Amino acid sequence: MNELRLAFSLSLLVVLSLAGVRIESYAERSEMSRQQQPRTGRSYESGDPMKKPPTSAPQFPSPVTFTDMTAQCGISFKHAASATSQKYLLETMGAGVAIIDYDNDGRLDLYFTNGARLEDPMPKGAQPDKRDPRYWNRLYRQRADGKFEDATERAGVKGEGYSMGAAVGDYNNDGRADIFVAGYGANILYENNGDGTFRDATRKAGLTGGGWSTSAGWIDYNNDGLLDLFVVRYVEWDFERGGLYCGDTRPGFRAYCHPDNFKGATNLLYRQRADHTFEDVSKQAKIADPEGKGLGVAFADFDNDGWIDIAVANDSVRQSLYRNRGDSTFEDIALPAGVAYNENGKTFAGMGIDAADFNNDGYADIFITALSNETYPLFQSNGDDTFNYVTNTLGVAQITLPYSGWGTRFIDADNDGFRDIFVAQGHVLDTIEKTSAYLKYRQTPLLMRNTGKDFVNVSASAGPSFNIPVSARGAAFGDMDNDGDTDIVLGVIDGPPLFLRNNGTRNHWIGLELASTKSNRNGIGARITVTVASGRKRIYEVTSAGSYISS
Repeated sequence: MNELRLAFSLSLLVVLSLAGVRIESYAERSEMSRQQQPRTGRSYESGDPMKKPPTSAPQFPSPVTFTDMTAQCGISFKHAASATSQKYLLETMGAGVAIIDYDNDGRLDLYFTNGARLEDPMPKGAQPDKRDPRYWNRLYRQRADGKFEDATERAGVKGEGYSMGAAVGDYNNDGRADIFVAGYGANILYENNGDGTFRDATRKAGLTGGGWSTSAGWIDYNNDGLLDLFVVRYVEWDFERGGLYCGDTRPGFRAYCHPDNFKGATNLLYRQRADHTFEDVSKQAKIADPEGKGLGVAFADFDNDGWIDIAVANDSVRQSLYRNRGDSTFEDIALPAGVAYNENGKTFAGMGIDAADFNNDGYADIFITALSNETYPLFQSNGDDTFNYVTNTLGVAQITLPYSGWGTRFIDADNDGFRDIFVAQGHVLDTIEKTSAYLKYRQTPLLMRNTGKDFVNVSASAGPSFNIPVSARGAAFGDMDNDGDTDIVLGVIDGPPLFLRNNGTRNHWIGLELASTKSNRNGIGARITVTVASGRKRIYEVTSAGSYISS
């Protein structure tokens, strides 16, 4: 489960940084008929016209380091995408992560989403098959000694379909963290029984919406004290419409089809009733945008009016910023706000997203990850429902030009009072190096330090794992060892995850455990204002969203 810069578990321990203040190759398809032809549509690689190496951004020393604790802690999970020669788009989009204290022992546990078995090719009408244990989603319980044990079978959270994202929240206010799993073929609501097990409450709750769901988040959008659910959906896709590769027909060169080849899918907003069932209010709330091709979502009160707004990262169409009008409806203000496109008025491949106040002016800003050669857009709030595109002026453009980003978060990695930016990286195409000499499929994680004036790349000295390329996708953030700093967990396509322990600094911090009796029990949507010694205020918002297919 995500945080604010908080170490935010579902017991909701909030950790605020206080430094400097007094507080804070593929074979030919054997079964494809000769009459079938690959799509002539655009592939992902046609969006990467990089023909010469980019100018490298300088590296700066990192004030904090991270250690890969995955194997040492007993996490043996390996993501299985079930890659085929068909290049089904699902194969390159998964590997989500959620952080959750599901047993209320004060120690954060981990939930990983997984793929499912795909035939090569998929027979007509067939669906992803998750029966083989290697395709199960996995729940790891953290023990008192800091090691993890696989609790999947006992807990009953193997998943269904081809899983993508997960969102953690106590939807029924019983003091126990529940899990919503988004995916292709099935969305699932796992209700926590309080005894180390979960039950499938999807149908009972009315959350059986289909299509291709990616990210999700719990949000009290109408301020009634009950958690509602926002589900991001990607494109109108199935194995027949999306079952043939794009671009080069040679085996080993085939590419995943670009989303331009498919229609967008509407997002879903579910309002929770008093009996803990849900009603689809997407149309009434004016949030069912058929043009969106959503991958990530972030929540924040961007205009400080007391109502939580919604920002959606869309893939290669305009971005969305839904302003909460306070009457159970939303208005997409992305265009007048200046966040629909980049500074040149062009679309970009919005994938991961986060919202937080990186410059400590009291207003939430927006960061979105994208494909290589696009740079990662950073939008700074002006405090009046408009934003400035500051990607170039603050140094982010030069750093991110060669990369493709997914899960991301504004985190104060070194507890110095300024939110830094972390990005999980990896190209969409596993064949990109055959067609673009200066791009890589596996890429190193990225840590950009906020100096208070700009952002600088400190990845190279942030630990050995920041120099090992992986095909990362999801990213979740929390204080896994309760030592006051933010640790990072990455989901990796067809590989083991990365649990990166923050080794910390000597800067100060304070932890807050939030609890509510009138609103949702864990305080999702709550705002924390910290006044530092200089008199300046720092704003933190509790959220279950942000990043990419993670929580």
